[in-house]
Amino acid sequence: MRTQLLATLATLGMLTAAPFALANPIEIQVNNTMSEGGSESAAIERFAEYLEEQAPGRFEVRPFLAGSLGGENAILELLNLGQTQISLTGGNWRQQYAPEYDAITVPFLFTTWDEVDAYIEAPSGQALIEKAESQGGLKFFGTQHRGPRHMTANKEVNTPADLAGFRLRMPSLPIWLEVWEEIGAQVVNVPAPEIYLAMQTGQVDGHENSLSSPYTRRLWEVQDYLILTSHVQFPWSWVASSRWWDGLEAEDQTLIAEAIDVARQYGSEQELELDEYYLQALQDEGMTVIEPDFDAFREAAMPAIDRVLSEMADGVREDALGNESN
Repeated sequence: MRTQLLATLATLGMLTAAPFALANPIEIQVNNTMSEGGSESAAIERFAEYLEEQAPGRFEVRPFLAGSLGGENAILELLNLGQTQISLTGGNWRQQYAPEYDAITVPFLFTTWDEVDAYIEAPSGQALIEKAESQGGLKFFGTQHRGPRHMTANKEVNTPADLAGFRLRMPSLPIWLEVWEEIGAQVVNVPAPEIYLAMQTGQVDGHENSLSSPYTRRLWEVQDYLILTSHVQFPWSWVASSRWWDGLEAEDQTLIAEAIDVARQYGSEQELELDEYYLQALQDEGMTVIEPDFDAFREAAMPAIDRVLSEMADGVREDALGNESN
């Protein structure tokens, strides 16, 4: 829990630095909506460790996990006002400040992290970052990988044809709903805490999420199949309050940026290890893993993908699809 992470930081001297060690340490609150124990808290801890290694006593890192200062949108507002410093945040910032450039949220569009990274470096990705800075007061430092989203199901699913009449639980994100309905699923909105019961009672036939969801929710008890669709590469993003950042000395900015780069890489590595663990554990619990016909799913989704991209800013479709857009 958060107590353990705080204790780790305390042993580094970052929460209990004596006044004579450093009169005015720079406080850095780092926010995330996930609880301790995942790649997110591991990355935040590595961020704190690196700063302490490079500048003992200079920074006071305070983690706020499990949304303890509020959900993603609340934290975005605090960042805008300069009332908190850094967040390891999901995709809300893209949808809130620059939805017309947010191709990253579209399912079955990007198949690898290299493609996501290439889009961020493309003109549309850079426009997304610039608009988030001007509209939301955010300083963007880069992404941290999360496990791709897959499906669980109560039957074999190999092609889009297998989704006829299939009731798929999803979050209420319009872009996701449009794409999955185009493929053929019957989308059902069930609150996250009720996913297990909805499957147990037959209200839904499956759901989609990263592998941590079926593992932590023990969905092997109510679902037989794990379908490796990898339909969304949905990263975390390290962002800071521009108001706070602009008030720092250049040498402190350099150290913090270095620490974030180290933390991002470490968190991505930890996530990959966890994803491999979850996959093996779910198989050990009896779930059957299916590698579906991804190309068939993407082809079925493409009419919706085209509609969504056509409503975005000029150039997004070309930057997202590359040679496919010709």
